[in-house]
Amino acid sequence: MDESRRSPLRVNAYVMLADPSFLRESLTSYYHFVDRIVLSFDRAALSWTGTPLPIEQCLRIVEELDVEGKCVAAPGHFAFVDRDPLENDTFQRQHALDIASADADWVLQLDTDEVLLEPQLFFDCLARAHAAGSGGMDFPAMWLYSRVSPGRYLERSGRFWKRAASYPGPLAVRPGTRLSLARQTDVDLYRVDIQPANSDPWHPRQTVVDEAIAPGQAVAHFSWVRHPDVMRRKFGWSGHAEDLRPPSVYRAWAWRTRHPRIAVATSVFRPLGAWYRLSRFPEPPGGEPIEVQAR
Repeated sequence: MDESRRSPLRVNAYVMLADPSFLRESLTSYYHFVDRIVLSFDRAALSWTGTPLPIEQCLRIVEELDVEGKCVAAPGHFAFVDRDPLENDTFQRQHALDIASADADWVLQLDTDEVLLEPQLFFDCLARAHAAGSGGMDFPAMWLYSRVSPGRYLERSGRFWKRAASYPGPLAVRPGTRLSLARQTDVDLYRVDIQPANSDPWHPRQTVVDEAIAPGQAVAHFSWVRHPDVMRRKFGWSGHAEDLRPPSVYRAWAWRTRHPRIAVATSVFRPLGAWYRLSRFPEPPGGEPIEVQAR
């Protein structure tokens, strides 16, 4: 491996194995920059809602790409069906983060459908967050709703089709960090955005931005980019399963995928969270493994 690609910091990562759709693309985008990757999954291959997960398929993908032996399995019991799914989500992440914290300066917490488009830039930003003494790094993600053709996506936007970053939680945290809900935590954050002022409509306008990058340098979050059959299963295992359960949610996704231009044109009349624009992202990353599409 080219040693120049390594971060000067000792960086570990954890991943939650559940969905193989973009697992290969996600891990490959930062594999050579980290020292260890903790693989967290339920021993019984169950989701936070108790539905079955394709864990064996995920493990096969990891085994193929783990050429340096960096990945460490950390199974556990995370499907407590008497708890809220987001409680299970947070519990599993904390368990994985605690393991990944050993001998680390930082721990990455990227989901398996999040792909670093410019990993070297990401780790350069992390070095600046480290120098600033921050407890975590907020790094922008471009939230992709649907793949309408190769390299062309419906992307969640700000009002009037402005580019907008998404922040599900800091993508890197200090070892020993305590999580409050999913990836969120109450620590001082080094904030990277896609413009000098806050671009995320879910955050206060006065949110401080420490560094600005181009949208094409952000994380590509293939959140709802799935084959229809996989999307139905994702709705069942997600920590937000209760909100996704109504059939109207899936029907709206399918309709917007078939009619992307109408979805973009009418989104200006919709509430926050339902604004979209058409955007291009390179392929790869993007698309889905053939074995997932064929299901």
